[in-house]
Amino acid sequence: MRSTALPTTLRSAIALLLGAATLTACSSGSGAGSQESAGPAELTVWIMKDSVTDSFLKDFEADFEAGHPGLTLNVQIQEWDGIGQKVTSALASKDAPDVIEVGNTQVAQYAASGGVHDLSDKTAELNGKDWIPGLAEPGNIGGQQFGIPWYAANRVVIYRKDLFQQAGITTPPKTREEWITDTQKLNTGGNEGIYLTGQTWYVLAGFLWDEGGDLAAKGSDGKWTGTLDTPQAKAAIGFYQQLQALGKGPKESDEAKPPQAEVFAQGHTAQVISTPGGAAAILKANPDLKDKLGFFPIPGKTADKPGAVFTGGSDLIVPESSRHQQAAYEVVKALAGDKWQTAIAQQMSYVPNRTTLASVLSDDEGAAAMAAGAVNGHATPNSPDWAAVEADNPIKQYMTQVLTGADPSAAGKTASAAITKALSGN
Repeated sequence: MRSTALPTTLRSAIALLLGAATLTACSSGSGAGSQESAGPAELTVWIMKDSVTDSFLKDFEADFEAGHPGLTLNVQIQEWDGIGQKVTSALASKDAPDVIEVGNTQVAQYAASGGVHDLSDKTAELNGKDWIPGLAEPGNIGGQQFGIPWYAANRVVIYRKDLFQQAGITTPPKTREEWITDTQKLNTGGNEGIYLTGQTWYVLAGFLWDEGGDLAAKGSDGKWTGTLDTPQAKAAIGFYQQLQALGKGPKESDEAKPPQAEVFAQGHTAQVISTPGGAAAILKANPDLKDKLGFFPIPGKTADKPGAVFTGGSDLIVPESSRHQQAAYEVVKALAGDKWQTAIAQQMSYVPNRTTLASVLSDDEGAAAMAAGAVNGHATPNSPDWAAVEADNPIKQYMTQVLTGADPSAAGKTASAAITKALSGN
């Protein structure tokens, strides 16, 4: 998921924690629930490279083991390459990890294997009513909570405070209408009001969610259908087209081609849509912009609610074949609890898993804007076959077609058919 959900520069901000190892002496039955071992146990956890810092892990391990006598943690760092197949194989084995952290949009794929334990009875204890939707919703498959939200990140608007001041804009916009008006003011004097490429499809998805639509819908027969040929999609691409025209972003590529941080760093762009971590890449390319960058949530249709955003992040799962399920849940409970949610937010500038903890980021302008937007976070359609859509990505093709003059209805129909085919599993 991570490789498609966020730009490469943000992988360090949204990484996966996964677990696998050979466990200590247990009988060889098939299910963890019947395999719970009494006495001391070693719990295995795989953590993806760059997910969290070594110091965070060291502190967590020491704290957890001190509070859980007889339990020790075996944390192993995993590489990104091939991790999907590795997790799938682990879930099918009799010696799966005890706790695995997976990308939020991957939960459906792994749950479909039948190898993930249902944690629905733990949601109340974990304050599930306060979970941010972009992590909670993809973790819930068919009414069962297989994934427990851990941490997240989402896009905000990074802007030039000095250019806003020069244009007479004293406060960031809170509505789409204000955003367009302000961007028009900024799109003068050799500057571009916003740099937005024609294929930044996660941004389009946000506009589509704001309209009450989605990229695909699941029918009563359980089959998924692409929905880019709906009135909601037409409205979303219409707003995207209006905003994109107020800059010089290419219509036929995404934010990685060329890297949008490098474009912004040239000094003539007032706004760019990115995760807050994108500011580091901008400053690396142009240190003179230090103290000139600000952040605000993507504006919504009304001032009382920020614009919808794609939530990239991680959920924690417990495999069915873990031989220490009860103890594994204690790891999940700790990582998802107040103490370590506060720590991961403050140390890594992640969005914590609950809206009630957003205030812990108040001293970090970028992270605070991200947390404010997270309350209206979403994930891609919760199909185990969604990765097949992103492989060829007809959404990007649809966007370029419309932005270069194609009829939105016709282009939407073609894209919807491609999405439907990809989600058919064939």
